[in-house]
Amino acid sequence: MQPNRVKKILREGGLALGTYVGGIAEPQIVEIIGHAGFDAAFIDLEHTSFDLRDVQLMVMAAERVGITPIVRTPGFDPAFILRLLDMGVQGIQVPHISDARAAREAVHAVRYAPLGDRGMAGASRASDYGVIPMREHLEQSNREITLAVMVEDLPALADIDAIAATEGIDIVAVGPSDMSRALGVSGTPDHPKLVDVVHRVAEAVQKGGVARLALPMNHAALPRNAAQLRELGVGYTNCAPSPEVRMLRSMQTQVAEARAGG
Repeated sequence: MQPNRVKKILREGGLALGTYVGGIAEPQIVEIIGHAGFDAAFIDLEHTSFDLRDVQLMVMAAERVGITPIVRTPGFDPAFILRLLDMGVQGIQVPHISDARAAREAVHAVRYAPLGDRGMAGASRASDYGVIPMREHLEQSNREITLAVMVEDLPALADIDAIAATEGIDIVAVGPSDMSRALGVSGTPDHPKLVDVVHRVAEAVQKGGVARLALPMNHAALPRNAAQLRELGVGYTNCAPSPEVRMLRSMQTQVAEARAGG
């Protein structure tokens, strides 16, 4: 397993830049993300039709260009998370973490003992098919894999201090879209209720001292640039939009200019 680029930036107090793979099941998208200079490719299994073979090829592409492949799981399933880790995924993001118990369960699924309870395979791809000695693989995995837990529902706010202080997590990520829905303010950018929640989570993360905050950049519900994210203490951000939107906008601009006689 190569060093985790995102985790290195988090440890150094910087801002790691990721971006979305979108819904395009194509490893070359990941290579392009790496060549563009991003630190991570965000592979979303919650809102796409990707299968595990798609993810495997994207992980291999990420390794080729030296960036961190981060996978958002469809929900919380330790057996599914184990399959992702054994194939070489370096970042796991678990959605809809509602309390500290759920955060601890995520840690148990991602970390080997004594930090967690991840199952062992003697010759997984993550251990270079057994080339890496087991003890070294265990230590390397616990050190290099990034675990993010998502706060996007109201019950999580009641337990946010305990969630943010959970040993073994690296990132507490606020999901602006779902949190806006939970607050009843969907469709209203920068709503004061959402801003208050973001600041509350940021405060809890800073007080907990074990993780960094994650927020997307230029999100429709919470439009923030890099400087504003740094002021909030954000350590990881996914830069919008997705490749489909980037391509569509570029194509629309070209068509409009051509039709106007440009």
